[in-house]
Amino acid sequence: MGLTNGTSYNVSNSSYNCSLPYENDRLPLLILYGIVLIVGVPANLVTIYLTFLEVQRKNVLGIYLLSLSVCDLMYLGTLPVWAIYIHHGHRWLMGSLACKMTCYIFFNNMYVSIFLLCCVSVDRYIAVVYSLKSRGLRQMKLAIIVTSVIVVVVALGHMPVFTMGEGETDTKEEKRCFEPGQNTATVTAFNYSRFVIGFFIPLCVLLVTNRGILSMVQASAGLSSEQKFKVRYLVLAVILFFLVCFAPYHIILLLRAVSYHFSETTCVFDTALYSPYTISLGLSTLNSATNPILYVLASDNTRKEICRSKFCLCSGFSSGQETGPVVSSRGNGQITA
Repeated sequence: MGLTNGTSYNVSNSSYNCSLPYENDRLPLLILYGIVLIVGVPANLVTIYLTFLEVQRKNVLGIYLLSLSVCDLMYLGTLPVWAIYIHHGHRWLMGSLACKMTCYIFFNNMYVSIFLLCCVSVDRYIAVVYSLKSRGLRQMKLAIIVTSVIVVVVALGHMPVFTMGEGETDTKEEKRCFEPGQNTATVTAFNYSRFVIGFFIPLCVLLVTNRGILSMVQASAGLSSEQKFKVRYLVLAVILFFLVCFAPYHIILLLRAVSYHFSETTCVFDTALYSPYTISLGLSTLNSATNPILYVLASDNTRKEICRSKFCLCSGFSSGQETGPVVSSRGNGQITA
C-alpha cells in the first residue's frame, strides 16, 4: 500500500523481476490495525461529540479539534479494507475504483490530519504568546476558512491517484493496490514534495510553536510547578508522537525518492525496504488513535466531566487545571495550564 505509479513487479522494460516479501508484514500489521481501530474509533467518536459542543459555544480551537477527529475517523474507516487486503496476501479483491478511492481517502486524511495538528499548535501559540491580541487573530470564521482550504488543497493534490495504475500480480489475473514499485520521475517528485511539505515543514511548525508555548509558560509566575510540568509533558508528547507516527514513513519515502536516481539498485533497495516501509505506514495510523487522547481526553477536567456524564469539555478550552496551555472556550485568549 503506497502511493506510486506502476506497481507490477514483472516489469517489461526491466532486466530483472522484483519479488517483494508480502507475507512478512501480515501479522504485525493486522495486530496494529486491530489495536488502532479498537482504541481510535470510540476515542474519536467521544471527541467529536465533546468538540462539537465547544464549537456550538463559539470555541475557535474546537473547529480544528472537531475537524481533526472527523478526519481521523475517516482515516480509520479505511483500515478494515486494508486489513482484508493484507490478510489475502496483498491481493486486491475489489474493483480498481475501490482501490483508488480507499487509497485517496487514506492519504488525504493522513495529510489533512498533519496540517490540522499544525493549526492546533499555531492557535495555542497565538493564544499564549499574543494573549492580548489573540481575540482579533483567533476567530471562528478564520478557523473555518483555514480548515476548508487545507481540505481542498490536499484533496486536489491527491487527485493524480485516479490516473495511476494500481498494479498487477505476476499472473496479471489478480490486482495489487498501490504497492511500492518502479518509480517514475513524477512519483519521485511527488515523494520529495510529500516529505518536505507533508512532514518537514509541519515538524518545524510544531517545534517552533511548542517551543514558544513552553518558554512562555515556564516564565509565567502565575503557574505552579505542577502545572508547568504538565505543560512540558504535553509539549514533549506532541512532538514525540508526531515523530513516532510520521518520521519513519517519510524518511523511507525520501530514501525511495533518492534511490530513483540509482536505478540499477532500485529492485534490491525496494525489496530490502518493503517490510520497514509497510510497518512505517502502519505506524502512521497510530496518530488517529492518539490524537483524541493527547489533545482532548487526557485532560483532568474532561475525565471528571465524562465520569459525571455532563460531557462539558474543558481540555484546551476552559479555565482551571489542565494538562497543557489551552484557550478559553469563548476564544478570548485566556490561557491556563
